[in-house]
Amino acid sequence: MGCQCSKLTPCCWDSQFKAAVLEVPDVENEEKSEVDNLPAFHEFTFEQLKNATSGFAVENIVSEHGEKAPNVVYKGKMQNQRRIAVKRFNRVAWPDARQFLEEAKTVGQLRHNRLVNLLGCCCEGDERLLVAEYIPNETLAKHLFHWEAQPMKWAMRLRVVLHLAQALEYCTSKGRALYHDLNAYRILFDEDSNPRLSTFGLMKNSRDGKSYSTNLAFTPPEYLRTGRVTPESVIYSFGTLLLDLLSGKHIPPSHALDLIRDRNLQSLTDSCLEGQFSENDGTELVRLASRCLQYEPRERPNPKSLVAALTPLQKETEVPSHVLMGVPHSTSVSPLTPLGEACSRRDLTAIHEILDNIGYKDDEGVTNELSFQMWTDEMQDTLNIKKKGDSAFKQKDFRTAIELYTQFIDVGTMVSPTVHARRSLSYLMSDMPQEAISDAMQAQIISPVWHIASYLQAVSLAALGMDNEAQVALKEGTTLEAEKKTSNAEQK
Repeated sequence: MGCQCSKLTPCCWDSQFKAAVLEVPDVENEEKSEVDNLPAFHEFTFEQLKNATSGFAVENIVSEHGEKAPNVVYKGKMQNQRRIAVKRFNRVAWPDARQFLEEAKTVGQLRHNRLVNLLGCCCEGDERLLVAEYIPNETLAKHLFHWEAQPMKWAMRLRVVLHLAQALEYCTSKGRALYHDLNAYRILFDEDSNPRLSTFGLMKNSRDGKSYSTNLAFTPPEYLRTGRVTPESVIYSFGTLLLDLLSGKHIPPSHALDLIRDRNLQSLTDSCLEGQFSENDGTELVRLASRCLQYEPRERPNPKSLVAALTPLQKETEVPSHVLMGVPHSTSVSPLTPLGEACSRRDLTAIHEILDNIGYKDDEGVTNELSFQMWTDEMQDTLNIKKKGDSAFKQKDFRTAIELYTQFIDVGTMVSPTVHARRSLSYLMSDMPQEAISDAMQAQIISPVWHIASYLQAVSLAALGMDNEAQVALKEGTTLEAEKKTSNAEQK
């Protein structure tokens, strides 16, 4: 049956739903809630996170507002190939280092497959950084408000709110009922396109004390009165997200409630959803939103009852999220290029031939600040060392190549990812995989999206017996190489 918003029964705005909601029994979750394969919370050094993000490179920024965001989030990669997201706070945030550390450790104890779990933090000098799982498939805001390929399906929207309710129920059960500024930017889609709630919002706010950065029209009324966030405030924000998913727009709650009272629900429902849900389902979701948006906090439902209300509404439960979202699955791999194929086979001879043919064209754009004195005297000597290293590399005299490339790198007047890549392969040819992985990582620090750096990491990791990590690096190299080809084609 198609959506017939104008025929929704008056029950969705009747006063009977303003009554407080009783506790309901626990709902069995089919999926395992605890996440076993994640490491324990860890304190990182600033140098580790700087290296993981290629020196906090602009190319690695994933914040919605880029460098202009007050606290910038970067993607990064540790030496074991684990992808991470690093939130770097501005220098005036969190003046109390002990408070920051205690808060991060507490949130870091949470582990759930509905959360973007916190893996660690860094607290050195004025630096305050949080480290979380890296979630690759964008935010709910992106998929809901700024979609390109297809609008989000009704079944997926219902799955989003159920996963969110389950995340809030888990957090509440662990004594973390407060969530600051719950909105569509806080929900991210993982490699399987399952929605997860960011744990960054579970951190108590820092110096400014503000719990909401969004427009005041979306702020819980009690927060406007007292300036304090409560568990009931989180439910109010959940109600605004229900409106977002129902309408496909960011509608102020007061306006939405007016539409509900006037029975003008046609204006409240996303036209892209026509025919995807029944009158009863529409009624139920509007009713649930109305309950969450009650003016009196005590009249709003709790997370447990939200889970109970949303579970029976789930549609197409057997269909994977990536299918509903129309997003390529993480297991789908692009065809391997000759370089990718050579790395997959660990064919060092073939890799050598390709690197030799490529030369230094991928070093274009790498900046090197050199004084005139260096150009006239030291620079020529340094370039001569590199040329000799290149000659040894070409002739497969890898021990000599290592010595000469090391001299070039140690001078430090020029930075070249290609030299590190060539020395990395030379180390592999000399059965020195640990040195090879270090050079491959350094090449990526210099050039964050360079596919050859990832490919060489894959071969080095395989040589170290780390086959799972090698497969991750190989896949990343394939993805980066495909993205480079697409970008080059668009520029032509």
